[in-house]
Amino acid sequence: MKMPAPKKLKTKEEVRKFVEMVANKQGWYLHPDEKFLDVLIEGLQSNYNEHGYFGCPCRLLEGDREHDKDLICPCEYCNPDQLEYGHCYCGLYCTHEFHATGKNPDGIPERRPEEKWF
Repeated sequence: MKMPAPKKLKTKEEVRKFVEMVANKQGWYLHPDEKFLDVLIEGLQSNYNEHGYFGCPCRLLEGDREHDKDLICPCEYCNPDQLEYGHCYCGLYCTHEFHATGKNPDGIPERRPEEKWF
């Protein structure tokens, strides 16, 4: 079932606070490139304002919370991606070890099962 748009839209500042809170709670770092981080935050903002939940900014959402629940940020693929690659699929959240390398997150394989893509 498609979710109605939220009554109160999120600002970029509110979304930034959300991702900072998640990162702090988990002991993660945010994407080191501020310009790219801003794009990810805008994507989360857009997804929230359109669907009513923080869907992953780098994936297409169905707009059905139940169908998309595995993509609600931080998505269920975030921890396995961090364990294997040091960052999540979109690079929003990085581990301490990856952050210490000074590298920017790079493309990694999609973990979400293909049957859930659309």
